[in-house]
Amino acid sequence: MSSFDDIGTLLPFDDIQIAMNVRTPLDLGLAIRDRRRKLGLSQAELARKAGVGRQWIVAIERSKSRAELGLVLRTLSALDLRLAIQPGDRQLRSSDETSLVDIDAVIDDAREDRR
Repeated sequence: MSSFDDIGTLLPFDDIQIAMNVRTPLDLGLAIRDRRRKLGLSQAELARKAGVGRQWIVAIERSKSRAELGLVLRTLSALDLRLAIQPGDRQLRSSDETSLVDIDAVIDDAREDRR
């Protein structure tokens, strides 16, 4: 099953809401290529917009697995896509209850420990 068949959190795409789970470099490459085509951008146009080379766009669309994360994020931004991280099907458990991490509280605690 590809990630396109696996609907999860809703993300804005044009006037409709769709989502996909990215599990592999291929999933990410397909999502980038699909969005680029929907926006009517050539690989060269997207490369200029994202500040990368055209060959880099070709490589990421072909699922190059060693792509630099910073460039991936810039490319997603140029396509007006956002990357969301959320718990998956397997839930992390603390005792018998599911727990979510409050990142703001963790940061605040860390700052207090430094004082």
